[in-house]
Amino acid sequence: MFRLFIRHKVRDFDEWRAGYEAGAHLRDQNGVVGHGVHTGIDDPNDVTVWHDFETREAAEAFPGLPELTEAMDRIGVEGVPDVWITRTRV
Repeated sequence: MFRLFIRHKVRDFDEWRAGYEAGAHLRDQNGVVGHGVHTGIDDPNDVTVWHDFETREAAEAFPGLPELTEAMDRIGVEGVPDVWITRTRV
């Protein structure tokens, strides 16, 4: 299992969250088998999401999907996200 983390600032968490939920088809179509959303304790617009994948290739491909980057722009992601991938060892 491989876990992709993406951390970014958003313009408005509620707007972002609605857009994230509307993007479920992108997750379903691109190998996401689990996901979660976290926000900063003092800043709800500081968002970290994680997505689990069965393969490294799927995890590495996901952040570069044109439809994902378009959606992120549309739902208020600001700046360049921090992205990293880990391998689950539990």
